[in-house]
Amino acid sequence: MPTTVRAAITPNSRKGPLVETLPDGTLRLWVRAPAVEGKANRAAAELLAAHLGVPKSAVRLTGGVTSRHKRFEIAD
Repeated sequence: MPTTVRAAITPNSRKGPLVETLPDGTLRLWVRAPAVEGKANRAAAELLAAHLGVPKSAVRLTGGVTSRHKRFEIAD
């Protein structure tokens, strides 16, 4: 059964790559990639995979393609 993870993304960040867990359980992801042509989405998925210790292929963006608030599905 896949797990759903909510994330708030900050693209073009000098602070990133960095992951922080917010009080409501949402992950805050800072990525250096710009929000152009899906670069920030790909960088966020790679950062999330590294943070969770799963392969990049196990992480799939399921919601919020053009939003800063996204949903990722993590395969078991």
